[in-house]
Amino acid sequence: MKRIHPSSVVDPGAELGDGVEIGPFCTVGPHVRLGEGVVLHSHAVIAGHTEIARETQVFPFASLGEPPQDVKYKGEPTRLEIGDRNVFRECCTVHRGTTHDQGVTRVGSDGLFMAYTHVAHDCEIGDNVVLANCASMAGHVQIGDWVQLGGLCAIHQFVKIGAHAFVAGGAMVRQDVPPFIMVAGYPAEPQAVNAEGLKRRGFTAEQIRHIRDAYRILYRSELKLTDALEQLRALVPAQPEIRDFVAFIEGSTRSLVR
Repeated sequence: MKRIHPSSVVDPGAELGDGVEIGPFCTVGPHVRLGEGVVLHSHAVIAGHTEIARETQVFPFASLGEPPQDVKYKGEPTRLEIGDRNVFRECCTVHRGTTHDQGVTRVGSDGLFMAYTHVAHDCEIGDNVVLANCASMAGHVQIGDWVQLGGLCAIHQFVKIGAHAFVAGGAMVRQDVPPFIMVAGYPAEPQAVNAEGLKRRGFTAEQIRHIRDAYRILYRSELKLTDALEQLRALVPAQPEIRDFVAFIEGSTRSLVR
């Protein structure tokens, strides 16, 4: 059963799963697919080729799937794909992709996007992320699982942020942020390992100690990046928890926060 308020405009071409609820004054476009149990609170707008999976909530004045803010975009049928159990709070915006990338913006599952957050075109967002109020990212940004972005922070285009990282409120991130670390400042600089977050997610004390040792090699040893990487690679067989840390550094395209 679906519940649609009579004041809302839902295009006949939209596909609505079981248990979808659409509150007053919402707009749902012709190419939208809403999965089972999706709830649109009043005044939500879902546009474009947008697919939202199960049990996601969209709060008043949030706008998902509108065209990208990119002067090169010429109306192509690009997409927005959103996973399960996300929460999009008031006035947040998520734009669909462009043909200058893969043509799709992707958001994982179990994320919390607080009021006025912005996810730009062609971004890839992992699972269990939290964006605090007014956190914003430019196009082509990649955010790993369990990342937390503080309020009013800004992420430069093409930046990558590794899993379990923490970006402090008001930070300006212009370079890649490796997994597990905390950054703050304008521009953002590394501060420490996100140890408290790792504890909450089940990392053992020994694993966290190894990650801290890897952080010290990268950021406190005064080694050149190539030399630090050599040392870190040698640790991976005995300390598999830092494998993702090493792989991220090897794949960085904008250089690392330093």
